[in-house]
Amino acid sequence: MIVQAGQSEDGRALAAATAEVIFTAHQRLDTAQEFYRDIKSRAAANGRNPAHVLIMPGVSPFVGRTEAEAREKYDRLTSLILEEDGVALLNGLTGGTLDLTGHDLDGPLPPAPPTEGMKSRQALIRQIADENNFTIRQLYQWVASARGHYTIVGSAEQIADQLQEWFENDAADGFNILPPWLPTALDDFVDLVIPELQRRGLFRTSYEGTTLRQNLGLPFPVNRHAVEPTAIQAAE
Repeated sequence: MIVQAGQSEDGRALAAATAEVIFTAHQRLDTAQEFYRDIKSRAAANGRNPAHVLIMPGVSPFVGRTEAEAREKYDRLTSLILEEDGVALLNGLTGGTLDLTGHDLDGPLPPAPPTEGMKSRQALIRQIADENNFTIRQLYQWVASARGHYTIVGSAEQIADQLQEWFENDAADGFNILPPWLPTALDDFVDLVIPELQRRGLFRTSYEGTTLRQNLGLPFPVNRHAVEPTAIQAAE
């Protein structure tokens, strides 16, 4: 199975031509929908079945039995981030050009020149800061658990609402779940969110096959280098 990540123009072209699963990062439904439509259209233009190109954004869920409990988990975890580590994280995610030396961490993110590396992630980090009016500190706290992927803080029902909205409105074929810590956060998702998704008919209760390919509903690819049995029989 070929899994691809990257949202730049080159990344999209590569994904549409070769990928079977695409790992992508979006913060908003509309940008996720634009990416979804674009990739499916490009896949069709490459002579591929768009249904066999699965788009699976990353999601980092902070799950609580209530929204308040989920928020408490988020606040507790992000409070443990050392300032120097948070600053280094932002610098790395923005291509290594964001020098925050001397900047007030409780002030806004300063401008930085774009680089040729990690273009889509640079734009995404800037988008998160601008749309949420985050300070530098709030920004690194927000992206630390998921490196810019969609972070959802809420109850099982609230998280299921978000996943359902994206899935049913052509923004995702599924999701890569990024637990903010292990193993407890993964257990929370399995024990609380999965049953809610199953109750809504959005998640299986048993597996269809024994391989990841089978369970994702992807066909087994034909080996273009192999000789068809009919051709061998004709030659004989």
